[in-house]
Amino acid sequence: MVTIPTLETERLILRPFQPADFDAYADIWTDGEWTKFVGGSIPPERAWRAFASLIGHWTLRGYGMFAVEEKASGNFIGMIGHLHPLDWPEPEIAYTLAKSAAGNGYATEAVRKVIDHTFNTLNWETVVSYIDDDNISSQKVAQKVGATAEDLIDLGGSPARVYRHPNPNN
Repeated sequence: MVTIPTLETERLILRPFQPADFDAYADIWTDGEWTKFVGGSIPPERAWRAFASLIGHWTLRGYGMFAVEEKASGNFIGMIGHLHPLDWPEPEIAYTLAKSAAGNGYATEAVRKVIDHTFNTLNWETVVSYIDDDNISSQKVAQKVGATAEDLIDLGGSPARVYRHPNPNN
């Protein structure tokens, strides 16, 4: 059984998903405009399967996505962590926050914490983020944390730019 760690930043708690997170998670995925760069809107039934898949990823890979909780309110505001679907070339740091949480620097703060976890706890040598060329907000986050743009690749019919995060230990 995999133990999912809890990570903290100044304003956020990155923790395992809980059943109580589902409604807010599903709400994120009902906004097709907000989720257009990560697959688009999905109904609650598909959101449930995706939610369960994120939890199962930890068992299958030993790492995965964290629920993001805002410390001040205790609210679930999104997800961040590692994804590595079977057909992707390497694991990525992925992040999606609720529209209501955007513009507060939360994504950058959380990505920095996950980068630290990636290189100093998991001891990986490299990690990327796959970002749509039109997703300017996610590109800005990647650039703020020092990632550099590489090739455009195809992730199962969806083109994405590889942003490589620098390993601070090299």
